[in-house]
Amino acid sequence: MTARTTGATLRVEASANVHAPAADVYRTIADYRSSHPRIVPPEYFRNLRVLQGGYGEGTVIEFDVIAFGRTIHSRATINEPEPGRVLAERDLDTGSVTHFTVEPLDPSSSRVTIATDRAIEHGGVLGWVERAMTRSFLRGIYVKELARLSELVSPR
Repeated sequence: MTARTTGATLRVEASANVHAPAADVYRTIADYRSSHPRIVPPEYFRNLRVLQGGYGEGTVIEFDVIAFGRTIHSRATINEPEPGRVLAERDLDTGSVTHFTVEPLDPSSSRVTIATDRAIEHGGVLGWVERAMTRSFLRGIYVKELARLSELVSPR
């Protein structure tokens, strides 16, 4: 049986307030050589490597995702639809796009949202299962990632 794209898109997101200025938070997320690898949960991501660039727009990365007992090798390009506010990772194989949006709440805190838009490959009951599992899996990752980001950038 081959997978087919149904045309449906699933959006999964999680948000958190971070006690750090928006500019500092954005710089941390956009730095794929140093700080970004420190915010991804190691139980889900391994071998993050910069292939080109390293900071924001034009960066190309590769990494392994551990999901449902499998390791999936991925490559992504990074762009900045709104520099200093929105950073996007586009998976070169699946076309999924993950946005990191940083919004200032006040001079010393920010609201960060991680959101992924992903095509659903199946229809019917299988599509329902795919959506439910993907939503649960990604949301769990994002909650951990936001906590690691907060820990990294918040004043001690």
